[in-house]
Amino acid sequence: MIATTNPATGRVEETYRPHTDADVDLAIARSVVAFERLKQTSIAERAAWMNKAADILEADASLFGRLMTVEMGKPLVQAEAEARKCARACRYYADNAADILADEPVPTERARSFRRILPLGPVLAVMPWNYPFWQVVRFAAPALMAGNTGLLKHASNVPQCALALQDLFERAGFPNGAFQTLLIGGSKVERVLRDPRVRAATLTGSEPAGASVAAICGSEIKPTLLELGGSDAFIVMPSADLDAAVETAVASRTKNNGQSCIAAKRFIVHADVYDAFRDRLQSAFEALSVGDPMDADTDIGPLVSADAATELSEQIERAVAQGARRLTGAVPLDRDGSYFQPGILEGITSDMDAYAQELFGPVAMLFEVDGLDAAIALANDSDFGLGSSIFTQDEAEIERAFDEIEAGSTFVNAMTSSDPRLPFGGIKHSGYGRELAREGLLAFCNIKTCAVA
Repeated sequence: MIATTNPATGRVEETYRPHTDADVDLAIARSVVAFERLKQTSIAERAAWMNKAADILEADASLFGRLMTVEMGKPLVQAEAEARKCARACRYYADNAADILADEPVPTERARSFRRILPLGPVLAVMPWNYPFWQVVRFAAPALMAGNTGLLKHASNVPQCALALQDLFERAGFPNGAFQTLLIGGSKVERVLRDPRVRAATLTGSEPAGASVAAICGSEIKPTLLELGGSDAFIVMPSADLDAAVETAVASRTKNNGQSCIAAKRFIVHADVYDAFRDRLQSAFEALSVGDPMDADTDIGPLVSADAATELSEQIERAVAQGARRLTGAVPLDRDGSYFQPGILEGITSDMDAYAQELFGPVAMLFEVDGLDAAIALANDSDFGLGSSIFTQDEAEIERAFDEIEAGSTFVNAMTSSDPRLPFGGIKHSGYGRELAREGLLAFCNIKTCAVA
């Protein structure tokens, strides 16, 4: 069964019958039919539907927010903000798709030559639970505006969000079958990927899942886009505004209950300000409120599941056993639900398991360095390369960070975030390809050369 289990209580709220192979085959067939219709519609018509989707997201933000909070535990205030962010993405593509998709003339010796951008067809999206609306919409909005159709295999613990997203695009006016949810387990994904009617795939999730999807699609010669894990570096230099750095560090490490790929996870602090930063960070962590995610005063809700809390706890206890120091918190709480006390570890060395791992929860790792060379070297000493941040007022340090940190993005005096106007993605084991902005719209398109003699 596919079920909603409320992480705040541990209780099963809803159960759903998984789709059968016959159900999936019918959904793919509907997707093909919808694609034939959608690719013939004007971009203006698609934009009207996409703006309607934005209207619905804004009007029903409270309802959608409650669905997210019940299914995966994020504070309700953050969940409602996620719905509104999805609306902004829909409006961005409604407003900009026509310009991005327009024919682009290219002067040659021929009478006429140009690029034309055409959709590919049905695209499978394998999406995670941690941002159950945003991760999907940042794929769906550009895909649908380009004329593709979408098949969503969402994480099995957020089925209500998955079904609400299908309903969203249907209510907005997109053709029947243009965006459909497949209620299937992970073992059924390969069958969908190998279906010749499915033309491409995108996955946001773990490294093993990404490697599996890439291997399958590689054998089928199908394009993929992967956004995988991250262990983002957050560098603090002596010239930094420490109050701003600490405030941003807390927000970045604990937002979404610490369960974000682009959260800052490794805090790399210059020795001159290390003690001051550490002490302020510890005080701020200890002031955080852990509790009912429906309560507006709650800073940290439960982790997504008991298994997630157990896995994080085991990582931390192993780090401590190997010599790391627990400054504060970083322990599961003895109450109903999968609650975890935010915490900080320091003294992590390269021979410890945690040095190379992603801690997917509200636990920060502190590192002390003696200069920017060491900070950048430590930031890059990771298999991951998703986002990064640096706090400094020194222009030379900023330029070096832009050029030398190995990541898909670098933010200065700010936390890493995603924005519909900017490309988003990683390098190394954090994946490949780019979502959002122009790049996200072109990710699943045929950029076709057209020439007239």
